[in-house]
Amino acid sequence: MASLKELSKKPALFTGGHRACTGCSAPIVARMLFMAADTPLVVGSATGCLEVTTTLFPYTSWDTPFLHSAFENSAASISGVEAAYRSLKKQGKYDKDVRFVAFGGDGGTYDIGLQSLSGAMERGHRMLYICYNNEAYMNTGIQRSSATMFGADTTTTPVGREGRGKKQFEKDLTAILVAHGVPYVAQGSPSYWNDLITKMQKALNTDGPSFINVLAPCRLGWAFPPEDTIEMGRLAANTCAWPLYEVVDGQYKITYKPREKQPVSEYLKKQTKYRHMFRPGNEAMIEAYQAHVDEKWERLLKLAGEPVPDKA
Repeated sequence: MASLKELSKKPALFTGGHRACTGCSAPIVARMLFMAADTPLVVGSATGCLEVTTTLFPYTSWDTPFLHSAFENSAASISGVEAAYRSLKKQGKYDKDVRFVAFGGDGGTYDIGLQSLSGAMERGHRMLYICYNNEAYMNTGIQRSSATMFGADTTTTPVGREGRGKKQFEKDLTAILVAHGVPYVAQGSPSYWNDLITKMQKALNTDGPSFINVLAPCRLGWAFPPEDTIEMGRLAANTCAWPLYEVVDGQYKITYKPREKQPVSEYLKKQTKYRHMFRPGNEAMIEAYQAHVDEKWERLLKLAGEPVPDKA
């Protein structure tokens, strides 16, 4: 596991002064990445919240080589840099040990960047892809993505006389990456720093492609007080709405199990985008959400070889 004492000695390669929203979790994830790294990094990012708030020309928060790509091709861009690096090393023109990381939000990863990500993973580039998943296209107006959870009120799934939020459940992108045969795949949360940094260290040390899907609570789109960002991530894990686990060479391991699994309503009621679920007549929406979370958690327990609790 990561050592806080050793991490505190590392230089800050992701600096303050960026323009992310107060309480934004994406910069926290970026800082944790540099804490995890023991070698120089080359970082790329798709257009999105993290990129536009940290690279306002002529300023940057990245004290490392940084490549801004289009919305849909962060993985392709960094895979090309990684291929060039391997070529230079083979030719004897470069001898430093470097790791390559691509960032993308859920819109640029789950949706319009999925083809780029899939190709890079299938080709086997030694690179880490981190999805900072805030469950919508937050940078362009809070539109739904395929990572958006059931019932969420967004600008393209509005709640009103005819609508009650997003009709569909989220895509399981982590399972899709496992199906690619990627050596290291994980889900993490900045609310559990030791768990996430340890996973980043494992991913960076993987001799091949790796992927970490990080829940990134968004105080703007989720509409909660900025000081509650870390608490939101804890609620997601303790209700099992966002379970923390890793898959190493196809073997599942749950890295955090709540002592007592909380009802998902405790998580939902903290977010304004779900407030309509608690109005009279919408009880079935919370029940459907709970059933979905329970089913996914039980499936994960089975995949990890863990006992499944008897239903009361």
